[in-house]
Amino acid sequence: MTEGIRVNKFLSEAGYCSRREADRLIEDSKVTVNGETISCGTRVLPGDLVCVEGITVLNKEKPVVLIYNKPTGVVCSTAEQYNIVDYIDYPVRIYPVGRLDKDSEGLILLTNQGDIMDAILRASNYHEKEYLVRVNKPVTDEFLEKMSSGVPILDTVTRPCKIRKTGTHTFSIIITQGLNRQIRRMCEYFGYRVVKLKRIRIMDIKLNDLKKGQYIEMSEKEINDLRHKLCDNK
Repeated sequence: MTEGIRVNKFLSEAGYCSRREADRLIEDSKVTVNGETISCGTRVLPGDLVCVEGITVLNKEKPVVLIYNKPTGVVCSTAEQYNIVDYIDYPVRIYPVGRLDKDSEGLILLTNQGDIMDAILRASNYHEKEYLVRVNKPVTDEFLEKMSSGVPILDTVTRPCKIRKTGTHTFSIIITQGLNRQIRRMCEYFGYRVVKLKRIRIMDIKLNDLKKGQYIEMSEKEINDLRHKLCDNK
């Protein structure tokens, strides 16, 4: 599935005009996305600025934020066939906020609000994400100390993180980055292999007792509160 929706569908869903009329406006070079004149095949992503003759067109969809407990085996990339959006089959077009790799499980948010998505994903905001991790051999104090201090992966060094031993082979970790397969790569650097990885918290949003494969919808008040928290962190 290709990410985003065609701009003519966006204009139609926003109530601006029909798809046929949208095609005509696009052909007449009256439609821009993020300031660039576009073609009929252009797709719109959350957070994109769509304008017709210089006037911003806002999508009138009701704001949606889902708190979802992703099972292992579900793919988050919407570029893949049968991904997390297909799996949930929610009636409104939504996108995952970041990713959990296929072999990981736990908390992920999905939304149709581009500003919320961008603010959560922006690394400079230092939003905390907490995980429970099981590895293939005993967790040592030396391993915990080195993990917490920063690990050289992906041509950078990870930020210092909070880490706590929870069992012989388990620990909890709180990070403020979202590098590709970050925790798995950090563990591999020290010769550990992640057996199970579960995200249980993003900022102050917790997984709690939500069952695998289930989601709950944030209320309008909860969405507004989240948006205010994100604005305060800018």
